[in-house]
Amino acid sequence: TLQEGVTFHDGTEFNAEAVCANFEWMNNQPKGPSQSPDNAYYWLTLFKGFGTESIYDGCEADGNQATITLNQPFAGFVPAMSLPAFSMQSPTAIAENGTVQDGGDPLTTTYATEAPAGTGPYQFDSWNRGQEIRLTAYEDYWGEVAKTPNIVVTTIEDLSARRDALIAGDIDGYDLVAPADISTLEEEGKQLVNRPPFNILYLGFNQSPKSGAPLDDPLVRQAIAHAIDKQAVVDQTLPPGSALATQFVPPVVSGYNEEVPEYEYDPDRARELLAEAGAEDLELMFNYPSDVSRPYMPSPVDTMQEIRAQLEDVGIKVTPTPDQWDPDYLGRIQATNDHDIHLLGWTGDYNDTDNFLGVFFGAKTDEWGFDNQEIFDALTQARGLPTVEEQQPEYEEINVQVMEYLPGIPIAHPVPTLAFGENVEGYIPSPVQDEVWNTVVVTE
Repeated sequence: TLQEGVTFHDGTEFNAEAVCANFEWMNNQPKGPSQSPDNAYYWLTLFKGFGTESIYDGCEADGNQATITLNQPFAGFVPAMSLPAFSMQSPTAIAENGTVQDGGDPLTTTYATEAPAGTGPYQFDSWNRGQEIRLTAYEDYWGEVAKTPNIVVTTIEDLSARRDALIAGDIDGYDLVAPADISTLEEEGKQLVNRPPFNILYLGFNQSPKSGAPLDDPLVRQAIAHAIDKQAVVDQTLPPGSALATQFVPPVVSGYNEEVPEYEYDPDRARELLAEAGAEDLELMFNYPSDVSRPYMPSPVDTMQEIRAQLEDVGIKVTPTPDQWDPDYLGRIQATNDHDIHLLGWTGDYNDTDNFLGVFFGAKTDEWGFDNQEIFDALTQARGLPTVEEQQPEYEEINVQVMEYLPGIPIAHPVPTLAFGENVEGYIPSPVQDEVWNTVVVTE
């Protein structure tokens, strides 16, 4: 049943017909870029495909009630609908400005670049690419109308430049504060706000034979795990309060298991395992993003350098390989075999184990390069159980399976930090970053 009295930013009524139109549109994207992981990641991950290959079966509209039918069980469907990726969009605006044909790029349409229309407290005003996006308050918003009428989202790639801009008063706040800048901002009297950590930073292994590295050998993966001092990575490169990770889900997620296998920091054991695997001369390409800060990875260059030093200490030759975050880094890691070990992570979208384990290990992918049908089948079975109570023991066992198989190394659950000027009030942090700015007040 839908909220009544809601309109899209172009004036179109939000109702069950609009919901069904959105689902049909998402499920029937044209072939080409529209169906690529870059543009349809969440639909592919959760609905498993498009058209008849999807688990989406249909949608029926009845006034203010929409009934969505799936062709297989998916216990996390309702919480998954809270994802911004599934935010409802005006069918009218899409039909007028967002239609693409097979092979077309949905990111270049007028709808995507000039006239998006949702239902939130702010509406799109303008986009100066590489510089800024301007938003204005939507006066017909169904909830609490925005207290600050105009928002300017400014692009500042360099972390130090963000810090300096806040100190100078050029901006009112910014996200993803570098750990090294926290003390400086405190001394300047700026407000620091921490999001509750609901994420995972990991070192991923590409087991595909096409990569050329022997990461399909479990002894090599175990050796790398024993070579890494997670506490040093946290102390040297992550914000205060960040916690060590033992598995690929945070402790608050159902299915977290305190009894998973752990690989303690032991450089001597790492060298023994490399020798046993015949990999004493192991050489690895270490991929990392060079120009980005993420909630789970605020300083990727620093983190890479710390882990690199630890791997080299046990005799592994490491070749640092940087790429720009988007599209180069994600495209390389998630859509090619041209990588060995890499830094990446995930911030949970909602509290469901499938949103972590299912996203990472639900099927064979170019990121991980392995084909473990036992893990794939176990995740599919757990995903389809109807209640969290039934899912929990299944996911606890899967966490053990994953850490025995060791497709990568969970490093930490970093604390993401935001910084604001003294004149900002009412910013409410969200562990899933789904923050609505209508409560924020900025005074002169």
